[in-house]
Amino acid sequence: MTMNLAIRDITDDDISHVVALWHASGVARPWNDPGRDIAFARRDAHSTVLVGLDGGQIVASAMVGEDGHRGWVYYVAIAPERQRSGLGRTMMQAAEGWLKQRGVWKVQLLVRADNAQAASFYEQLGYSDTRSVCLQKVLD
Repeated sequence: MTMNLAIRDITDDDISHVVALWHASGVARPWNDPGRDIAFARRDAHSTVLVGLDGGQIVASAMVGEDGHRGWVYYVAIAPERQRSGLGRTMMQAAEGWLKQRGVWKVQLLVRADNAQAASFYEQLGYSDTRSVCLQKVLD
């Protein structure tokens, strides 16, 4: 199913399509501004948004970045009609490859506690629960 998937960095023309994908796939949250998150990821060479295209149409995404110590992956989104087709695995491989090219050897991601399906998906890819607690403070 993923044989025709082309993966590249997001462009300006892709932004509205990626935001629509995030909403359609359920990864967008009302308290996060997708446009702001995309702009922040594109601000320098430490992060990007990868898009997966099939026939010129964006069907997948993954935001990936590194903080100087660890890699992080966010917004792994697959078009609803293409979920369970291997695209999620392909996008995760692309995100991990992006990190490896930069010398990053450890990658982390966050899964909401009530999202057992996503947790199971990542566990199948070799990720494990670190039993860490993620604390947050909004600065603005």
